[in-house]
Amino acid sequence: MHIYMYISYFTAMGGASFSQPWRSMPLNNEKNLNFIKSYKPQNNDVENLRILLHGPVGAGKSSFINSVESVLLGRVTGRVMTDTISGCSFTKKYKAFKIHKDPESFYPFIFNDTMGFERRNGVNVEDIKLALMGHVTEGYKFIPGVRLKESDQEYNSCPSLDDRVHALVCVIPADSVSLISDEVVRKMRDVRLAASDMGILQLAILTKVDESCPEVKNNINNVYKSMYLKAQVDKFSLMLGIPQNCIFLVKNYESELQTNEDINGLILIALRQMIVYGEDFINNL
Repeated sequence: MHIYMYISYFTAMGGASFSQPWRSMPLNNEKNLNFIKSYKPQNNDVENLRILLHGPVGAGKSSFINSVESVLLGRVTGRVMTDTISGCSFTKKYKAFKIHKDPESFYPFIFNDTMGFERRNGVNVEDIKLALMGHVTEGYKFIPGVRLKESDQEYNSCPSLDDRVHALVCVIPADSVSLISDEVVRKMRDVRLAASDMGILQLAILTKVDESCPEVKNNINNVYKSMYLKAQVDKFSLMLGIPQNCIFLVKNYESELQTNEDINGLILIALRQMIVYGEDFINNL
């Protein structure tokens, strides 16, 4: 039986797991947290490492920023507004989010949240490309089908290295990989190729892993044993061209009222790699 038929069969029967994790992921939360807390960009021209999130509507981009903040603050937060029922993007403006390290300072990295891609509407691909180069200023309102022009007030004509994006992250729901329209895939691929031309390193996170697999819903530690999730990683890698070792599985904080070390571990591993990739990009320049 073909491996994907095998996986699909057992998923339909309630999920199936490998006997051993298909990826070795030592969840050393303390070590990863210490790395993040001690991180500082090595290039003096960069005050904050900039991480841009993109992906289809409802993928969990804003929720991931909230989840990162929840991990670092030790309590569940919801500063970035999200929506659970709208069929269109809830994020309308280009926003930058910094996370408090202590009452007097912030972590030296920034998340930029964007409007989601849609088959017919959603964010304009050209706006994302301009954001990668640092031409889009915070507060710019995305208008489907309309791109930012050099004559617009929100256009930054002389971006610094600090204004540019240093790491690009594609966010996809694990249970929707097969449902993404060809048009949305084309848009994400277009952004990927543009980022590659700029030398920006990229990775992806698959969200909602607990909603995708019963075995993971029962125990989040089964995430890298799940046959179904392994198939989604393989499928998405082929779809967008992102190597499998650059694709991470995470669960955002959504229904929880308190943080959880197992959920934290998945988020910290992904965040650490974003920082490493961003730092590599800056150093390569």
